[in-house]
Amino acid sequence: MTAIKFAWSALGGDPAHLARLTTVVREGALPARLPVRELARACVGVCALAAAELAARRSGRGEVPGVRVDDGAVAAAFHSERLLQVDGRTPVAFAPLSRFWRTADGWVRTHANYPHHRARLLGTLGLPEDASAEAVAGRIAEGSAAQVEEAVCGAGGLAVALRGPKEWAATGQAAEMAARPLVERERLGSTHARVLTPLDPAAAPLLPAAGLRVLDLTRVLAGPVATRTLALLGADVLRVDAPWLPELPDQHADTGFGKRSALLDLTADRDTFEELLATADVVVTGYRPGTLDRFGLAPEALFARRPGLVVAQVSAWGAYGPWGGRRGFDSLVQVATGIAATEGSAEAPGALPAQALDHGTGYLLAAAVLRALTEQSYDGGGRLVRLALARTAHWLTDGIRPTAATGAPYDGPDAWLAETDSALGRLRHALPPVSFTGGPADWARPPVPWGSDGARWR
Repeated sequence: MTAIKFAWSALGGDPAHLARLTTVVREGALPARLPVRELARACVGVCALAAAELAARRSGRGEVPGVRVDDGAVAAAFHSERLLQVDGRTPVAFAPLSRFWRTADGWVRTHANYPHHRARLLGTLGLPEDASAEAVAGRIAEGSAAQVEEAVCGAGGLAVALRGPKEWAATGQAAEMAARPLVERERLGSTHARVLTPLDPAAAPLLPAAGLRVLDLTRVLAGPVATRTLALLGADVLRVDAPWLPELPDQHADTGFGKRSALLDLTADRDTFEELLATADVVVTGYRPGTLDRFGLAPEALFARRPGLVVAQVSAWGAYGPWGGRRGFDSLVQVATGIAATEGSAEAPGALPAQALDHGTGYLLAAAVLRALTEQSYDGGGRLVRLALARTAHWLTDGIRPTAATGAPYDGPDAWLAETDSALGRLRHALPPVSFTGGPADWARPPVPWGSDGARWR
């Protein structure tokens, strides 16, 4: 089974629609020891097919529009945060303390891009806030990789010991990943079929998510990539952040295309949030499992207040297993699951050519939302979809067969880059890779400054 066919089946898609999808293979796109190119192509391909399917449903077309997936566009999009330029300046992807460190018996990788994560790391190591990388290296080298991982994670920080594929396979979390579907899908409740406003089949571009309201409660890459894609397809996406949680401006710019951005205290401004929820169609969350439950944002609580809602959740490790409550990012999932050892070695760990777990899971999450909306238009009910970076990693390492790249060479991203003026400055950015006949070629609006919009629907 090809990766595209497997992913489409995991989404519950009609196999007949796969005939509408064509691919443009490019040699040299996303080179890696693992089949990253195949994973990326599949994730974008099924997302575009789900968008085309919903467009056909809403416009009354008998046939799903044709979908074209180009490895070049996909490779550029999977590097979007690295290719972004703001007034000619290229952002720094990782902070100085987000890297591999030698331990007494191996390697550990930390993530400290955010100030609070950096503070927890340094606090665990007993170092001052202005400690140098050399001081951190010296302290980490004193302990084993397992000791550093346990201590930093126990303090709410982010550190993962390097594991080989066999070491990861022996963990309880790996067993949980292997036992779960790539895309977890549940129907909750028995509301009537969703009535979607018909689309004009002659409209240009054809926007399958037009008129839909998406509450975006996500951070970093996977969730924001999903909601950025829904915004491309016409949804009114409102990203809502807590005022006290800092955001990285360049990261926000990369994933903010097509969206609006508001700050909201879910305790003090609860009435405002409930007003947003009352007419929302989709809620997407990207926080650690259970984090939002105390605010009444567990899926069951959301469905109780807004029957027929689509709730989409993404996390690093899933909502189950011994690591279910851990924080995590793409780079750390690569280290834990054996990917870093496979792409390098136990002596010199490597990395995927892009944050492919984040981007791939993001497009799968958007696809799951689009498929849920299509399904609801036939038989109603609320929908819950869940994805995890570690489950996508399991698919990459154990479920996808590499294929030969016999197409034209990939000559770099230039053909899939554009420039746009915005309130943030002149932006160079990757174009969206999700493409179907009659669909949008770019976002309708550039990103806005973080927190610059009111907490209300358009």
